[in-house]
Amino acid sequence: MSLSRRDFLKLTGGTAVVGTVASTALNAGEVSAAEVVQNRIKGATETTTICPFCSVGCGILAYTKDGKVIHTEGDPDHPISEGTLCSKGASVYQIINNPTRITKPKYRAAGASEWKEVEWDWALDEIAKRVKETRDKTFKATSKIKVKEKSADGQETEVEKEFVVNRTEGIAHVGSAALDNEECYMLQKLVRSWGLVYVEHQARI
Repeated sequence: MSLSRRDFLKLTGGTAVVGTVASTALNAGEVSAAEVVQNRIKGATETTTICPFCSVGCGILAYTKDGKVIHTEGDPDHPISEGTLCSKGASVYQIINNPTRITKPKYRAAGASEWKEVEWDWALDEIAKRVKETRDKTFKATSKIKVKEKSADGQETEVEKEFVVNRTEGIAHVGSAALDNEECYMLQKLVRSWGLVYVEHQARI
């Protein structure tokens, strides 16, 4: 295929015009999308929050109107994520406004095959009752431990001594990756006061 200089200029000139028009249309679409978001959040209350998914702690701006979340986006002023969000954080709005979202606790009695919906007050009272019952049954004030002691002549002997431990081995606690430092501190204070020694944290970083 032979292409004259004149034909070449026509072809490249036409391509440039098409590119300019497409670029202009794209920019107009971007402005339009931004305007749609601005109209949607107009008059809404802006609240800073943290993404609930993992332990990175990305910042999210939540916009609420009439007690309902109407829009979420990354917080550009957040020191960790600076406005960026992963695919899960970017879709957090769908978790809040989801007809299949479970908003009440469910309970399955011993031997039962079905879960039933219960009230929060009942569930929290039941948890507290079971924690206390388990702690009372398994709490140890003292424990005998074998230790090595040196005699006056330098000989080591193994002896059994009783130490104060104030612990329960019947309960364990697993944290959440979405907890911040302050929440973790308060939970540690709480479960340690019960005497728990099996304390773990489910962080993903």
